[in-house]
Amino acid sequence: MLKKLLSAILLLALLPLPSPAAEIPVARFSASDLSGWSDKGFKGQTSYTLENGALKAHSVGGASGKIRKISVDTSKYPKLSWSWRIERPLKREDIASKSGDDFAARVYVVFPRAFFWRMRAINYVWAARMPKGSVAPSPYTKNSVIVAVQSGDEKAGQWVFEERNIYEDYKRIFGEDPPLLGGIAIMTDTDDTRDEATAWYGDITLHTP
Repeated sequence: MLKKLLSAILLLALLPLPSPAAEIPVARFSASDLSGWSDKGFKGQTSYTLENGALKAHSVGGASGKIRKISVDTSKYPKLSWSWRIERPLKREDIASKSGDDFAARVYVVFPRAFFWRMRAINYVWAARMPKGSVAPSPYTKNSVIVAVQSGDEKAGQWVFEERNIYEDYKRIFGEDPPLLGGIAIMTDTDDTRDEATAWYGDITLHTP
């Protein structure tokens, strides 16, 4: 019996290990699935509702978001993909001041560190005035950086599909290898500009290289 058991263990040890999944589903809004996502309030309230296979956000002078806590090594899953659509960019956006720090749509990647005040984040935004591809520090904290993935109203009203290498973005922006990813958030906010915005968010996925 012992010989057979040892033979079985040896056989299992020789079997190839299963390959890691090629992707990690973060949001499946197309399936009306909000599991794992929680509300994050800031000032006022943005309304989030599942509608026609997407998550619709509507903000009138308020700011709240949705966040999903997830621990991932981005050296293994460096690519983040998502889709989004906006009704229009904000009229009074101004990234140089706190009073203008609003965007029609944002996708955050959050990297916790040992101390809360050292936490870092990258905001991928649909901007109004920031040139597409430009990077700027948040007017609220140097540990949060804003990247304009889309800009202006040329594609407003259209679904746009995005993909970013968040591992390489973090290294380029902060000059070091990233710690484990701790969460992904979305937000449509108008609390600083007192504007109004509507956006839609599609599925969000992390991918292998």
